[in-house]
Amino acid sequence: MPVISILPHAALCPDGARFDAPQGSILCRVLLDHGIRIEHACDMSCACTTCHVIVREGLSSLEPATDDEDDMLDKAWGLTSQSRLSCQIKLAQVDLTIEIPKYTINHAREDH
Repeated sequence: MPVISILPHAALCPDGARFDAPQGSILCRVLLDHGIRIEHACDMSCACTTCHVIVREGLSSLEPATDDEDDMLDKAWGLTSQSRLSCQIKLAQVDLTIEIPKYTINHAREDH
């Protein structure tokens, strides 16, 4: 089972987090299941960028982003070459280190 390390985020995970997650699971769902309330305004359908994360370690172990994901990421705040939408990340067997950006382009936060 891969270990997911979340870097500290002032609002969502102030102390950071570290946990195991089953291979094949979707990162956004895993974050939510572990109490990290990452935004997902489109209900994890790859139609927004609110679940944008930066994969600091382990990016090469993931399936490449689809064209649809890349198109959405072009709209993300703080885009980097390591950016992905957490709703589109299917966990592999490799550990990941994840940074949740400070901002999203969402104008209103909804608690899902």
